[in-house]
Parts: sequence; structure tokens; C-alpha cells
Amino acid sequence: MQQVKAVVVKRKDAPVELVTINVPDPGPGEAVVKIQTCGVCHTDLHYKQGGINDEFPFLLGHEAAGVVEAVGPDVTGVAPGDFVVLNWRAVCGECRACRRGDLQYCFNTHNATQRMTLEDGTELTPALGIGAFAEKTLVAAGQCTKVDPEARAAAVGLLGCGVMAGIGAAINTGALTRGRSAAVIGCGGVGVAAVAGAALAGASPVIAVDIDAKKLEKARELGATHVVDSSQEDPVEAIKRICAETYEGAEGADVVIEAVGRPETWKQAFYARDLAGVLVLVGVPTPDMAVPEIPLIDVFGRGGALKSSWYGDCLPSRDFPMLVDLYRQGRLDLDAFVTEEVGLDDVEASFERMHHGDVLRSVVVL
Repeated sequence: MQQVKAVVVKRKDAPVELVTINVPDPGPGEAVVKIQTCGVCHTDLHYKQGGINDEFPFLLGHEAAGVVEAVGPDVTGVAPGDFVVLNWRAVCGECRACRRGDLQYCFNTHNATQRMTLEDGTELTPALGIGAFAEKTLVAAGQCTKVDPEARAAAVGLLGCGVMAGIGAAINTGALTRGRSAAVIGCGGVGVAAVAGAALAGASPVIAVDIDAKKLEKARELGATHVVDSSQEDPVEAIKRICAETYEGAEGADVVIEAVGRPETWKQAFYARDLAGVLVLVGVPTPDMAVPEIPLIDVFGRGGALKSSWYGDCLPSRDFPMLVDLYRQGRLDLDAFVTEEVGLDDVEASFERMHHGDVLRSVVVL
């Protein structure tokens, strides 16, 4: 066992604390990772606010990159010294989804068996089974995905959650390709990543929708061909008009990605689709939200598909190395997502900046 500094929250809505925690030596199937960077993600704020569950105290942080320090018995996929991006989809290989070949839908993803603790022995719940606002963390070895060690950790670590969720919503869930149009409603970190994914896939036009001019400008930088300020015009009509200008007869976008997670924007996305178009929900709603009232004939008559996207329907072992390679080739600007680099003692202030929309991503650098 070793002791390291880490960021925890001990009760609902309490300020985070920088404390000493105990990290066990890795057991069978486990690895200890020395963290280099970890993004400040909205999911961590959900944990802090009690929006995920009430299993306090939480060890926050999950969007991370680092170097494997030690592995337990029977671990063969990674070794000490490997540069890795951590993931929360360590597939089991045994559940129904895995057995049918849909590993990206694994129902039983692996986490470390042992628990990290406070100095007094109180067990910690690591965010998404990772807990990476820490100098070192204990994870299941399958949560470590080896990538190019020459890549900038602060940038590629973001593939661990938000950036992968957005890119995957466009490429994996939405299956965008050349000749198809895309619209993204909500241009925070995940939404802008969806814009980048749509552009990477060759979709055109790629329409970004938001009420914040700064976010729309960032979306344009990352591949949006058109931007719509939905505080100034009806986004549904704007999306339909833009798509009709490109494809004669189009009645909306082939794929509309909703990256807000609210009923009213989901309804906009539903009606902004072309006939037989796809709606992808990647924004995370709260438990009290419900699908808005829509005539069932509209669901039937418009056809297409209504999908949710978990983690961008990614398979880390397949997608992370590929996207890091594209980043290294200059074809995917992951650096653009890093607004600022901060220390472990600045996580609380980073949550505040994120809440006010002042950053795309704050990244803790250790």
C-alpha cells in the first residue's frame, strides 16, 4: 500500500478536499497508474451534487492519462511503463452483449476489486470506477488503454470521457459518413466534440446550435460549416433551411445530435431530422425529466431512429489508439479542447468556471 494526495468530496454539495488516501498494491487483474493529467468533467460535478448516487465519500476524476506503475498477477494487456488513457468500459467478455459481439454495450464492465480508502480506512467510491484526481489510482487493468507515448497527455486524456462521448455519438452511434448532413444542438465540451466527429467523418453540412456565441465560434473552429444562435432564430427551421440548400428536397439533417440533455432540445432535435433521420441523445438528462409530448403519428410518420449514446458507443481498445493517431497526424485537434491547465488544489474553482461556461475543459496536471 502507498499513500498519495487526492481530491475527494465527503458529503452532498460539500466543497472538495485535497487529502491523503491509501492506494492498495494491485491484486489479480488490477493496475496502479501514476496520473499525469485528468480533465474536469461535468460528471464529476454530478457526483459532487449527489446526482449519480449517495455512496459518499467519492474520489473524483475519471478523464485521465498516465503511466502504469505496477500490475497484479495474471495481467498481460499492460505492463509497468506503458502510457495509457483510462476508460470506464473495461469489457467483461462474458455478458450477453459481449457474447453476441457488441462489446461496446458490455453490461458488466470491470473495476478494481480492492477499494482505496481515506487514512482512517473509510472506503472511497471512485468516480466511474477510476478516481483520477489523485497522484496515483487503482483500476482494473482493462481500464488502461495503451496509446502513443509521444502524445500530449492533457489532450489525449480527454478521450477518457467527454471528447470520446461526442466523437463517438457522431461516428459510432450516428454512423455519419460522406453525403450525410449533421446538426449538433448544444456546444459544450461533448457537443463540440460531436461537431469535430461529424467533420472527421466527412458529413456536410455540419450545423452547430447554441445560445452562446463563444461556444459557436469554437464549434466553427472544430469543423462546423454553419452555426445557429437559437436565442435569435428557430433552430428547427434554420437546420431545415440549411440542409435544403445543400440537398434538394431535404427536410432536415440526416443525423441530429442532442448534447444538452433537456426535453425541449430533444424535441427540437426530433423535428429537425430529415425523413428517416436519426436522433442521437448524448446529453445526460436528470432522473425527473421526461420525453416531451409528441403525437405518435409523428414518430411513425417521420421514420428513422431515436437513439441514446453511452460513452459514444466506443470500444476503447479500438477507438482510443485510432483517435490518438489522428491527433498525432494533425487531423483531430484535441489541443483545442484544453482551455486551461490547473493543479489538484484548483478543482473546486474549476467546477465553478465550468458551471458558468467559461471553459471547454480545465485539465488537472500532476
